[in-house]
Order: sequence, then C-alpha cells, then structure tokens
Amino acid sequence: MHLPLASSSAAALALAFWSFDIVRQVDAAPGSPALQNILKNTDRSDLYGYPTDLTRGIIPIPVHSHNDYWRDLPFYSALSAGCISIEADVWLYDDALLVGHDLSSLTKTRTLQSLYIDPIMDVLRRQNPRNPYITEDTRNGIYDTDPSQTLYLFIDVKTSGPKTWPHVIAALEPLRAANYLTTLRNNDTLTTGPVTVIGTGNTPLNLVGPLPDRDYFYDAPLANLNKEGSQEITKYISPIASTSFATVIGMDRAILTPGGGKGEGGEESLWLNSKQLETLRGQIEAAKKKGIGARYWGTPGWPVRERNEVWRTLLKEGVALVNADDLEAVQGYF
Repeated sequence: MHLPLASSSAAALALAFWSFDIVRQVDAAPGSPALQNILKNTDRSDLYGYPTDLTRGIIPIPVHSHNDYWRDLPFYSALSAGCISIEADVWLYDDALLVGHDLSSLTKTRTLQSLYIDPIMDVLRRQNPRNPYITEDTRNGIYDTDPSQTLYLFIDVKTSGPKTWPHVIAALEPLRAANYLTTLRNNDTLTTGPVTVIGTGNTPLNLVGPLPDRDYFYDAPLANLNKEGSQEITKYISPIASTSFATVIGMDRAILTPGGGKGEGGEESLWLNSKQLETLRGQIEAAKKKGIGARYWGTPGWPVRERNEVWRTLLKEGVALVNADDLEAVQGYF
C-alpha cells in the first residue's frame, strides 16, 4: 500500500490504522488456513486500500479535544477518536507561534505549524487526492465517513492579542492557499470548508468582527449572548460560543449532587438542579437563535458517573460540542 503523505508522522498514523484493520479482519475471519494467509498478506497489495482510507471507519463525534496539545500525539489522538474540534494555546516569541499550556512547556520545535498546520494539511491532502478521475478540486474534510464535516481549530492566544493575531492569520496561509478554510464574504456569505478557525483567549474581537471578508472567526462569550450589548455577535462572527461550566453553572458539591434536578419538579437531569438547567437552557437557546453553537469548558472530569451525566445533559440540551480531556472515555460514551 502506498502512503503518499508529506510527513512521516502522518504516514505512520496511516500505517497504524491499516495494520489495525488487517489484524481485526484476520482475527474475525473463519478458520480456513488459506484464507487466513491471504488476509495476513493483504498489506502487500494496493487492491485493498483506498487513497482516502486514512480515516476510514472513524465516526466523527461532537467532541472538543480540550488541551489537545498535551496529548502524546496532538491532533492525531483527537483524529483517531473522531473529535471534530481541537485547540492549541499559542504564544508569540521571536515571531514564532509556540504551542504549550504555560511558559515552562514551550519549546522551539513545538509550534502551531509543526503540531497543527502541517499535520492537518497532510491529512487533507490525502482526503483530497488528485487522479485522472477527478475533474475539479475537492474540499473533503478530515473524516472519510463524513467529508462534509468541518474541523473546528480553536487557537487560544496567550500573548498580546493585537501583536499575536496577525501572526496567526499569516500561519494559516497553507490552508488558505489550498482553499481548505471556512470563509466569510461580503459579511453575509458563509462557505464551510474542511477547517474552521476560531480565535479565543486574547484574540481581539475588533480584529475579527468588523472584517467583511475573512477566513477566521471569534469565540464569543456564551454567557453574554442573552444580555444587552450582544447584538453585534452573529453566526458570521462566532460559529461557536463558549463559557466555563464551573463558573456559570456551578461545580459546588452542595449544588451539583445526585438527584438535584430529579424529584418533585420532574426535572430531566440527575445532577443539575432546576436553576442550573434554566441557566443552561437559556444560554443554549440564546445561541441557537443566532445560529451559533454552544460549548462549555470546565465540565467535571470525575466522578465518572457525574461526568457522564453532565455530558448526557449537555448533549440532550443541544450543545454543539462536548468538552473532553479523556478521549478514550468520551469515545466509549458515544
């Protein structure tokens, strides 16, 4: 099987997926020795591979890979789990966009380009192959099972927004040149692409919102969308709006307790009380009215029962993305 990828990491990932597929087929095959032998050697033939099979069989799930850069394989770990959203914390030093949670974790080699832009480009090139049968350029997303699914790339600016954001825009050039970015034209025409870039953290709203033509967006404060002064925030500025679950909903054990919203009032959550559900629903509804998806970060990670119940409630109430640190757990949840 040929793996025409630009980076060794992407090629290694493709080979790992392929090998796993073969092993699974062999394990599940009937007992014929001849058939077993054929299956064990299919990796030597191009008959059983496809140009776009890097993510074959991976089902996209509405999950945001929180602190993605902390993972053993940033981006690729989220990709293998089916996440449709990832994030990178960026720091501007000597004109380079370094990626890390804090200053002590920064290195010269771990950059926005090396950890995210280049790997994403590698995968998208594979999902959009050129051959004699394709008459025009394609814009397939990273998942073979759903090529129309965009990947939300949250870029969390940690250093000065006005100084850092122009460097972020410049760093997107490979994706821009390949026509892989979601774009806004004339402030009213939104064209979804394989990657939707959303600035968060110190990203300045005034360097995003006023521009009628752009290929990047803004992470609006979800908790403020139903308040006065939020009229300027539209789906053309913020496809996703986020806020802290711990801050606006609450994590106090005296509040977030089993049965808090399940009792005489007939509420539908085992962990959230009626006041918390009212707040949650109000914020999600305010976002939906604007055509904006909702995301909560800072959700409980344990106990497992509490974490899963909060995930269940958020999905039931209509969030666009579930924030997750434990990808194995959230993948199993779906």
